[in-house]
Amino acid sequence: MAATGELIRMMNYVDDIAATLRRINASLYLITGDEKRRLAEYMRKSDPYFLNVVEQLEKGGD
Repeated sequence: MAATGELIRMMNYVDDIAATLRRINASLYLITGDEKRRLAEYMRKSDPYFLNVVEQLEKGGD
């Protein structure tokens, strides 16, 4: 099945998100436990929240 240009663009966005998360993960040793907790809270409160978007996609529909 061929992918539309829009799908390819969105998949590239996901690649960008994954690259950013790898950079964050690789740098976690630089911050304290308290800072890690603050970062986790900040990430959970981001809007839209990554897992909510995944759930929405899994529901499918148009």
